[in-house]
Amino acid sequence: MKLLPLLLLLLTFLLSHETGADEIIGGRESRPHSRPYMAFLDIIRGNTWNYCGGFLIRSDFVMTAAHCEGDSIRVKLGAHNIRYSERTWQTINVKRQFPHPEYNGMMFLNDIMLLKLEKEANLTTAVWPVYLPSRYNSVSPGQECLAVGWGWTGPKPPGSATLQEVELTLRNSTDCKDFNYFNKRSQLCVGTPNSRKSVFFGDSGGPLVCSGVAQGIVSYGNEHAKPPAVFTRIALYRSWINQILNAN
Repeated sequence: MKLLPLLLLLLTFLLSHETGADEIIGGRESRPHSRPYMAFLDIIRGNTWNYCGGFLIRSDFVMTAAHCEGDSIRVKLGAHNIRYSERTWQTINVKRQFPHPEYNGMMFLNDIMLLKLEKEANLTTAVWPVYLPSRYNSVSPGQECLAVGWGWTGPKPPGSATLQEVELTLRNSTDCKDFNYFNKRSQLCVGTPNSRKSVFFGDSGGPLVCSGVAQGIVSYGNEHAKPPAVFTRIALYRSWINQILNAN
């Protein structure tokens, strides 16, 4: 099956004044600033402008997908509607990008990246880190989790101006058997087949939050937003994450 990265290349449809449905895909608009860990990433890559989601894990570090790397990245924290500036916004440039050293861009394995910010964010009710799992923290099929992002709200653009969220169910790895490179050790299979709830273009790098803990990172999915989708399993990378955080 063809892998479909969920990063969004910004063309003329980006955040147009037209609006999509009220859902991420089958979800709802988040209550403003109720997900204070969320980060919107403006990414410059050559002559193109892209965007991804991400999430604050320390006052000076954001986590996202490795396929969201670029020549330069600017992080927007404290945002709900990314079209209109709010007093809660904090916009900070990324000082250094740390994609996983074994990231495979062909198969989207080890699709995780840490972003060191040029300065610490000011922690407020609208800007606050999310908890990460321990190395041995496990999640189970059937568990309900929350995916959050500014991606497409339907099969066509534009992306959503306001933050959206959707409850998704963790699935058995066999439900992702059609993905040729799915790795049950390092990835999570998320979303009920034949449902209309999913993540899609523009949601790459955003978190999968289970009981208040970020357990996954949006990586790739099917065409036409057909679930399930594949998320990077954060717990597997805690040793590498701690190594980067402790050294920086």
